[in-house]
Amino acid sequence: MAIITVRPIDRADKEWLQSEAARQGISMEEMVRRLICEKRQQSVAQATPSEIVRRYFGPQGGVELGERAGFGFKVPDFQAPSST
Repeated sequence: MAIITVRPIDRADKEWLQSEAARQGISMEEMVRRLICEKRQQSVAQATPSEIVRRYFGPQGGVELGERAGFGFKVPDFQAPSST
């Protein structure tokens, strides 16, 4: 089991932590454990933009994208013209 020490903690934050822990009938240590666990679960549950796109436009969504169309212009050639 890992042990961490956090200092300094703002007085208002410590008082909030004490009162929340007391309200729930648990120790401040247990309150911190629960807060860390809750935050970790929220962080893991957040979907990345690519996951959201896959969810709505992936193979399970049945969306197929066609060939990419050209834009109707020629790409410029930046090579120096040959002198012949």
